[in-house]
Amino acid sequence: QVHVVESGGGLVQAGGSLRLSCAASGTVFSINDMGWYRQAPGKQRELVATITRGGSTNYADSVKGRFTISRDNAKNTVYLQMNSLKPEDTAVYYCNADTYAKRYWGQGTQVTVSS
Repeated sequence: QVHVVESGGGLVQAGGSLRLSCAASGTVFSINDMGWYRQAPGKQRELVATITRGGSTNYADSVKGRFTISRDNAKNTVYLQMNSLKPEDTAVYYCNADTYAKRYWGQGTQVTVSS
C-alpha cells in the first residue's frame, strides 16, 4: 500500500507563484511514475504533469513553461513549482503515485488564483 499527502496549496494573486509538495509513504519502493492532476469546479480531472522515477517529465500544454515538476527519490517526494499563475489554474490539485498494480491518489490541495 502507498499513501500520498499533498501540501502547499493556498490563495495567490495572478502572476504569483506556489510550490506544491507530495510525500509518499508505505511501500514506496514499488512506486514508478508520480504526477499531478487538477480538477476545477464542474470540470473533469486533467493531467498537469508527470515524472518518472528516472526524472523524465511530461506537461500539459496549458502549463508548459510555467510549471516545473521535480522529484526527490530519497525523500519519496514530488514537487510542483507553479509560476506565472493564472485564474484558470484555480482547482483542487491531486498527487498520484503509480505502481505496476495500482494508482494511488492523495486527498487534494486547493489552489485559488485571484485576478
